[in-house]
Amino acid sequence: MYVGGLKISNITDAEKIIYMDNAATTFTRQEVVDEMMKYFNILYGNPSSVYEFAGKSRDAVEKARKTIAETLHAKSSEIYFTSGGTESDNWALRAVAKAYKNKGKHIITSKIEHHAVLNTAKNLEDLGFKISYIDVDEYGVIKLQRLKEAITDETILISVMTANNEVGTIQPIDEIGRIAKAHNILFHTDAVQYYSQMPMDVRKSNISLLSASAHKFNGPKGVGFLYINEGLHMVPLIFGGGQEKGLRGGTYNVPSIVGMAKAAQIAHVNMKNKINTELQSREYFIKRVLREIPYTRLNGARQNRLPGNINFSFQFVQASELLALLDMEGVCASGGSACASGDSAPSHVLTAMGLEEELAYSAVRFSISEHTTRQEIDYVVDCLKRIIADKRRDNELIQYYSDRGRGRRR
Repeated sequence: MYVGGLKISNITDAEKIIYMDNAATTFTRQEVVDEMMKYFNILYGNPSSVYEFAGKSRDAVEKARKTIAETLHAKSSEIYFTSGGTESDNWALRAVAKAYKNKGKHIITSKIEHHAVLNTAKNLEDLGFKISYIDVDEYGVIKLQRLKEAITDETILISVMTANNEVGTIQPIDEIGRIAKAHNILFHTDAVQYYSQMPMDVRKSNISLLSASAHKFNGPKGVGFLYINEGLHMVPLIFGGGQEKGLRGGTYNVPSIVGMAKAAQIAHVNMKNKINTELQSREYFIKRVLREIPYTRLNGARQNRLPGNINFSFQFVQASELLALLDMEGVCASGGSACASGDSAPSHVLTAMGLEEELAYSAVRFSISEHTTRQEIDYVVDCLKRIIADKRRDNELIQYYSDRGRGRRR
């Protein structure tokens, strides 16, 4: 079987899977798995124990911390291991709210954040905090003037994602960081989709806290980290045995931590080639679809987006139906965030960008990787053309709009 261009020899080759949902998760590299294995059944000591055997595990954890810190131009003492992006986002907002509430109880975020941020913000509202949700433009870029206008003497935190998980739009985090610094406000960024896909420098961008998750860059699931600038006053997330400087108790998940660091190391070594390869594949995909499938809209910025992200609205077709039919053809794609795939409401990201409900419900996200082949793209586009033509054939609306030149295309 082939997944994302990779041959999987230990699974039956009776079917072919075209995997275009890398924003949801990525496969774990074999080098990463190999690195992890010895910490399951050979060097399995608890890093918190005092004897020499446990020291091997402890050294591995600290080496991983240093490796990840280097990819961000941070200090190893500023990296805290978590179970993933959702935990890191929760920790960042909750800890700042609790630690800095005497300074103020106002937090600024955007309307297109991941639900890990938005739902945490809503919970903080229930606890008496004021949250400002800033608008974005038609491409999904936060309106910086609105952000500046929202700042008050009570503002303690700005939380804006580095790149959006649905439409791939990259936010102006350098400018946001400068605004935050100028007003002595902490700046958190959810970099789950961006970290290890594009280069980052927490010092240059004036980032106070940063969330990341290993399974987005070919590492294992269930592990991530939160970067916390050394100058911050933080409160514990989990009380326990004193791990992570007493801020997050619990036995270290050594194999996953080691695997995450290995995946990050490989990603940063291969980053330039990966970006170039994905950009070429993305543009080929977009050009074919816009040229060959009428009434199609590209959602998000054309250039200022993650290299592997593609989001289309196929007018007159429901995304849920299209995804089911693509699945029958062996194509894995998404209607938006995998974390909200069971939600019947239209995407909060697309509606915040001003899309009509009809177009929001017809949006499909394809997230490719450097392993996605031209042959796979051609197969997917050909499937789309056939499926969409079939679905539209009996749709009276398309004829109505077509006669009046009202179909949308971009």
